[in-house]
Amino acid sequence: MGTTTFTGAVRSESTFKTVSKDSTSGTITEVATIGDGPVSLADADVTLTNATHSGRILLVPDGGQDNTYTLPAPIAGSVFRFVYAGGAADATDAIIVTPGNTNFYIGGVTFLDSDNEVSSVFSDGNSNSSIQLNVPAGFDVTIVGLNTTNYQIFGTVTSATAPAFADQ
Repeated sequence: MGTTTFTGAVRSESTFKTVSKDSTSGTITEVATIGDGPVSLADADVTLTNATHSGRILLVPDGGQDNTYTLPAPIAGSVFRFVYAGGAADATDAIIVTPGNTNFYIGGVTFLDSDNEVSSVFSDGNSNSSIQLNVPAGFDVTIVGLNTTNYQIFGTVTSATAPAFADQ
């Protein structure tokens, strides 16, 4: 099917799904679901998928332990937005990792220190595949697939302890 152009509103009674198609194999991969409600992530380690998590707000709980959220392999246009949903400052960490060190973050987050300081924390742009959000009081972090290798990261983290980028 060719490109379709709409001049008016496009409506769906459910959601819209964006997909990518491999030009060689014809394999369709879901990139994002648009228009669906938020996803409340479990108080546990979670492996994310594009079909369930991309394009939706991901509500991160006040954890009972450090939780690791593993992103799928990057696809250009996939979007993961992590928002802290706890009712008080967390005593544990949220850790967001890519599938491995060959899939890394480019960018950084604004650190809003609860001691009234503001600073920026950046990835090294060539191998950092993990961000640890240390004992957060709040965060809103967005991660976007740039291509099949890299994720762009940006957002804010509020805590008494700075977030940290690292290799896995």
